[in-house]
Amino acid sequence: QVQLAESGGGLVQAGGSLRLSCAASGRTLSSYAMGWFRQAPGKEREFVAAINWTGGSRYYADSVKGRCAISRDNAKNTVYLQMNSLKPEDTAIYYCAADSNIGRPRSAFNEYDYWGQGTQVTVSS
Repeated sequence: QVQLAESGGGLVQAGGSLRLSCAASGRTLSSYAMGWFRQAPGKEREFVAAINWTGGSRYYADSVKGRCAISRDNAKNTVYLQMNSLKPEDTAIYYCAADSNIGRPRSAFNEYDYWGQGTQVTVSS
């Protein structure tokens, strides 16, 4: 199985940018499609973005489309989420997840097999 570790979260002002990273160990990342999800206090976990195993197919939630970009470097066993024009409503814990169905990126959290511990993103107004 694969272990995932997120990093890159922090406190940023509205309009700022952050780049989240998700490093995998235990198994090569190219065996998985990957996704990013987030969970704000008192809310359910929601889909942010996903990418298939080659990086050739990406899928975004409407709430972040045009502001976020998911990418992957299989040689480095790492997935990234570049977030721009951040808003206070983007404040949440961000999780990366691995999906054994490598073909197409999926948005339902229960389709993912492995999860990281999360990294906090806080956007101040």
